Amino acid sequence: MTAKTTEKGETIDAVWSGTWVAERLGVRLEEAGDAGSPRLDELLGLALRRNPKRAHLLVSQVLGKHVPQSPRAVYAAGHGLGERVRALLGDEAAAAVVLGYAETATGLGHCVADGLGAAPYLHSTRRPVPGVEPAGGFEEAHSHATSHLLLPQDPKLLAGSGPLVLVDDEFSTGNTVLNTIRDLHARHPRRHYVVVALVDMRSPADRERLTAFAAEIGARVDLIALASGTVHLPEGVLAKGQALVEEYEDRGAGGPAPAPAAAAAPARRIVLDWPAGVPDGGRHGFAPEHRARLEAALPALARQLADALGAGPGRVLVLGNEELMYAPLRLARALEESGAAAEVRFSTTTRSPVLAVDDPGYAIRSRLVFPAHDAPADGPGDRYAYNVAGAGFDTVVAVVDSHGDTAALHGPDGLLARLAPHTGRVLLALVPSYVPAHVPSYAPEPSRDDHCDRREPIMTEPTLPEPLRGPAFSSYAPQDCGWLLQDLSDVALEAPTEEREEAIQGGGAHYAESLPVEYQPSPRYQELYRSALTASAARMARAVGTVTETVLAERSPSPVLVSLARAGTPVGVLMRRWAQYRHGLDLPHYAVSIVRGRGIDPNALRWLAAHHDPSDVVFVDGWTGKGAITRELAQALREFPGFDPEIVVLADPGSCVSTYGTREDFLIPSACLNSTVSGLISRTVLRSDLVGPADFHGAKFYRELAGADVSTGFIDTVAARFDEVAEAVDAEVKELLATDRTPTWEGWAAVERISEEYGIHDVNLVKPGVGETTRVLLRRVPWKILAQRGAGADLDHVRLLAEQRGVPVEEVDGLPYTCVGLIHPRFTRGATGADGKAVTSK
Repeated sequence: MTAKTTEKGETIDAVWSGTWVAERLGVRLEEAGDAGSPRLDELLGLALRRNPKRAHLLVSQVLGKHVPQSPRAVYAAGHGLGERVRALLGDEAAAAVVLGYAETATGLGHCVADGLGAAPYLHSTRRPVPGVEPAGGFEEAHSHATSHLLLPQDPKLLAGSGPLVLVDDEFSTGNTVLNTIRDLHARHPRRHYVVVALVDMRSPADRERLTAFAAEIGARVDLIALASGTVHLPEGVLAKGQALVEEYEDRGAGGPAPAPAAAAAPARRIVLDWPAGVPDGGRHGFAPEHRARLEAALPALARQLADALGAGPGRVLVLGNEELMYAPLRLARALEESGAAAEVRFSTTTRSPVLAVDDPGYAIRSRLVFPAHDAPADGPGDRYAYNVAGAGFDTVVAVVDSHGDTAALHGPDGLLARLAPHTGRVLLALVPSYVPAHVPSYAPEPSRDDHCDRREPIMTEPTLPEPLRGPAFSSYAPQDCGWLLQDLSDVALEAPTEEREEAIQGGGAHYAESLPVEYQPSPRYQELYRSALTASAARMARAVGTVTETVLAERSPSPVLVSLARAGTPVGVLMRRWAQYRHGLDLPHYAVSIVRGRGIDPNALRWLAAHHDPSDVVFVDGWTGKGAITRELAQALREFPGFDPEIVVLADPGSCVSTYGTREDFLIPSACLNSTVSGLISRTVLRSDLVGPADFHGAKFYRELAGADVSTGFIDTVAARFDEVAEAVDAEVKELLATDRTPTWEGWAAVERISEEYGIHDVNLVKPGVGETTRVLLRRVPWKILAQRGAGADLDHVRLLAEQRGVPVEEVDGLPYTCVGLIHPRFTRGATGADGKAVTSK
C-alpha cells in the first residue's frame, strides 16, 4: 500500500501498481536515492510484456506514455530535470544540445530542453524521411524495435563541442547511451556529457562500466535522475514471466478491451492552426526560436481545441501518437490551464506490446489494439493505447501528425474506431508534419474519402546514367551483370584495417565511407580456395538451381535479378546462368548498393522502376547472417511501392528469408576472396562528398588485380556441375514448394545471446556464419572465432586465416551456425588477439 494525496489535500491509501507482478514473480524495487528524492513506487509501477530479452516493464507514472496523467505533472517532471541540468552546467548551458530517444522519451527530452533554457533539441526516430541524410544511428539493446536514426535538418547540430545532454525515460543497463556517445564522440569529441532519466536503475556493474567508459574516452559523464535504485530479479524470472503472459493471454486477459455494444459516432476532425514553420517535434531539430513561437501560439491553440470540444466536455484525454509526444503534451497542458474541461489527462499510443490485467495492483489495466497508420518503415504491425478503455473519459482528443492521417487511421479497426466505444466523443486534432526546407515539399493526393488526406512527395526525378558493364567496369561479361554504380576507381579510398576499425567502432566513420586494403591471399590460401571450390562446386550448383527454380515457380516467370553488391553478385550471375541452361531464359541482372544503417541506393531503384516492372524485381544476396540486410532492405523499400522486399539467398543459415537454396551453413567459396572473385569490383562506397543527389553509390574497379582474378573461373566451375545436380534440384524444389519456409529468425536470437554472454553488448560486432566470419578475418579486426564443435573442412580456410592473424578459434556446443566471428568490443589499434593486445600478423 502507498499513500496518495488528492487535489483537495486528502490522504488516501492506494494499492501500488506493481503489487501484482511483485507478488507473482518476486520482482522488487530497491531504493538507492537521496532522502529527498521521490520514492520509486511513487514513480513506477510494474507490468509484463512478451519480450525475449526482458519480461518486466517499468511503467512510469509521470512519463505520459502508458498511464494517463495530468499534463502539468508530466511537463513538470521533465522541465525540473532540465533545470537541474542547467544548474549543473552553469555557464556551459548556453552551448548545450539535448538529444532524446524515440519513441518513449521524445516528449521528456523536449521538456528537459525547455527546462535547460536556450538549448536546441533533437530526438532519434524510427521514421526515415526521404531526402534527409542520417547523421548517425544506433541500436537499442532491450527494445522490441531497436533501430534509431538521427535526422537533423542542420547537420551541424551535433557537430559542436559543448555539452551533450542525452535523455531517456529510464537508465537500466546504459548500453543504449554508451553506444550513442561512442558513435557521436568519435565524430565530434566533447568534454562533457550529461545523461538524464526519470529513474536510474543500473546495477553496480553497469555503474562501474560507465565510469570506465568515461575514462576511456577522456570525457566527463554526469547522470541526473528523479530517483535511483535497482530492480531485484529472482533467478528464472524471464521464463516465469513469459509463462505468466502466456497463461493470461490464453485466458483472454491480455487481449484488447471489449467494446460496448452501442455504436459510436464518427470522430470530428479539426486541423489545428499550428504556427507555420514550427516543427511538430524534434525529429529534425527544434530550435529556441521555435520554442518561443510555439509558446506564443499555445493560448490560441487551446482556444481552438476548447471551441471544438464545446461546453461541458467533462473528463478529457489528450492522446498523442508514438513519437509525437511533445506537441500533444503542450496542447493538453494549455487546455488544462485554460479551465475549459473539468479534468485533462495526457498519454500516447505506443509500439510496445504489454499484457493488460484489470487489477488495481497492476500498472496496465486495459489495452486497445489497432494497426499502424503512418506507413512505418518496418512495415505494418499492431499499435497500442493503454489504460484508456474503462478509465471513464468523456472525450478523447487524438492528436496525429498529417503523415499519419491515413485510411488506416479511419478504418473499421483503426485507432479512432477502437477509441469510440470507450468514450462519449472522439475528436481528431491534426498537426502538420514538418518537412525540412531542403526536402521536396508534400502535397495532398486526390482524396479518396472525406477524411483521408494522404501526402506524397512531389519529386523531380534526376537524369540517371546507364549501368556500367564489363570489360570497362568489371571482369564479368557485359551481359552477365549491369552495375548500377558510379566508377570511383581513381579515388583514393583505402585505409589500413586497424585504422578503419578504430574509426568505425568509435563512430567517427561509417564502414561505407572507406575501403579496406584488398587482401591478397598467400599461395597456401589460394590453394585452399581452389580445393574448397572443387569440393563444394556441386553443392553450390545444387543450391543455385534450387533457389532459381523456386523464384521462377513462386515469384515471376521472367524475373529481373538484382543482386546486392557485392556478395550477391556472383550468386546473381550463377542464377542467370542456370535460367539460361535449364529454360533458355536470358534474364536481366543488375547489381546495386545497399548499406547497413543507410539503406539501398534510391537512384538505383528509380532506374529499375523506369526500365522494368518493379513487381518482377527479385533481390539476390549470397547468404544471411543475422538478417541485418534483410531488415535494411524491407525498411528502405517502404518508400518505393511495387518492389518485393523479400531477399532470395543461396544460403539462409539464419532462417531470415523464405526463398533460399539451402539453410545449411556451408562454405560458399566466393566468400573466401574479395574483389578477385567478384568481377574485380570493390565493396560499395557511400560518402556525401562523392555521391550526390543524382548519383549512384560508388565502387572501384581493381584493373590492376587482373592477374589474380578468378571471377569467371568461379562461375564456370560451378556452372559446369549443373547437369549432374539437375535431378536432385527438381526433387528438392518439389519438396520445398510444399514446405512451410516461414523464417524463424533463430540466428538473430543466437547473435543476441552471444553478444550478452561474451560481454560485447553490440550485435553489430557479432558476425555469424561461415561467410560473415570470413569477412571478419579478411576486412575487420577479429577478436575470436566461435566454431561449432566437430566442424570439418568447411572451416579449413577460417582456421588458416585465424592462424595468420593470431586469432583464437574456440570450439563450442549448441551453435546454430558452423562458426561465428567476433569483432573486438573494446578496439584500440593493434587489438587483434583475444586479450585485446597487439598480435603480429604473419
